[in-house]
Amino acid sequence: MEGDTREAIQDKSNVASSRPKNGVPNGSDRRLTDEEFERYSRQMIVPGMGKHGQLRLINSSVLIIGAGGLGCPAAQYIAGAGIGTIGIVDGDVVEPSNLHRQVAHATSRIGMAKVDSLITHLRSLNPLPTYIAHPFHLTAQNGADILSRYDLILDCTDNPATRYLISDLCVLLQKPLVSAASVQTSGQLIVLNCPPSPQGVVDRPCAPCYRCCFRKPPPPSANLSCGEAGIMGPVVGMMGVAQAGEAIKILASALHLPQDARGASGASGASDAERHLTHPHLLIYSYDLASAIGPYTFRALRMGGRKRSCFACGEGSTLTLEGIRSGNPDYVQFCGGLAPPPHAGLAPEERVTAAAYDAARRKQELPPHVLLDIREREHFSLGSIEGAVNVPFGKLLMKAAEIQRDGGEAEDVLPREARGSGKDAPIYVVCRRGIDSQETVAKLKELGLDHGGTRKIVDIVGGMKAWKDEVDPRFPFL
Repeated sequence: MEGDTREAIQDKSNVASSRPKNGVPNGSDRRLTDEEFERYSRQMIVPGMGKHGQLRLINSSVLIIGAGGLGCPAAQYIAGAGIGTIGIVDGDVVEPSNLHRQVAHATSRIGMAKVDSLITHLRSLNPLPTYIAHPFHLTAQNGADILSRYDLILDCTDNPATRYLISDLCVLLQKPLVSAASVQTSGQLIVLNCPPSPQGVVDRPCAPCYRCCFRKPPPPSANLSCGEAGIMGPVVGMMGVAQAGEAIKILASALHLPQDARGASGASGASDAERHLTHPHLLIYSYDLASAIGPYTFRALRMGGRKRSCFACGEGSTLTLEGIRSGNPDYVQFCGGLAPPPHAGLAPEERVTAAAYDAARRKQELPPHVLLDIREREHFSLGSIEGAVNVPFGKLLMKAAEIQRDGGEAEDVLPREARGSGKDAPIYVVCRRGIDSQETVAKLKELGLDHGGTRKIVDIVGGMKAWKDEVDPRFPFL
């Protein structure tokens, strides 16, 4: 290390470690081992870190929930930084489609549990931390027991129900939370409940929870997973790296501890960092894949502090660990997961299975008809049923709304190549999994394309997923 001997740096750090920072001892007066010194020397010379910051990391524990696109890069930098105990929660196995973005897994470990694959990679990077595998999904029943063992939580999951569950548990257990999400070409990150404050405290500025910032979940139709909408690896990777950066900063500064544990007395004793975190920023990253010259963008939106009326952390909250374990609240229902599919009440004659449709085609029992594939163009380009014409679901709905608002021919909602079959030709609609196709059947009938019931408009049950399962196992369903 430039300009200093190892012994001199150790001695300087020992002097620093004897002085408390924010009223908290710096963790230990022990000397770093030779291996620790060699591994962590470059980050210890960064202003604000030093030996006391490194020892805080070594004495800290982090739980990473999700070993996928966010969890892999986050875990690599957390392990590299020397955080002492790293827990990983995930119930999935490594699949080939993971590897373009989940960079800690490998082709040789396809089929292995993700937690085991990730820990294998992390041990090869840094064998010093203690790694704890939780090879199952986080649930309302096991969540409190797992989260209570760690100092800081990283939410690297991909669904709203789990995000609300994790945030609620962090409120009740007084754990800081670094939450991120990413889909397609955009991502977001926010630090929540940091520094942690007891549930119901509203007489001083306190950091918000996930519910304070996002009181209502997105509608189910807008909640697309990576499997539905796609994801660019560098985007989710950037968010995961940012999560690791926030975790290291929080732990090295002891901001994961409640104010009283750091010797601060209310807002008057709060540091600049604490005051900043009581109104955290939502970091939003995005770029336009279709534009070769368009810049990527970062935006930071300042969020509010703890909401007095918040269901989870606000004044008079009735949320409890016992209630969560017993199913109250019901997170899946809250996020719309138990809602019936749109227009699930289609009549039997308005629906046909993929196998029955294929059999009728092969036997030439179907009259000339329109097969409308409403998947996104990228999905359609990878494979389709012979003779299908493509109009993406969102584009179809926008055109339908325009016709209903401004007038026009209802037939114009169909692509040109679909109109040559005649205005009485039956319409069969297929989507990815059989949900959007039901809404499309209802919308086409609403526009009058069924001609008062004389023209058949039919949903193919289960969409292209059912086509792969029932008709063509080699179909490239994504």
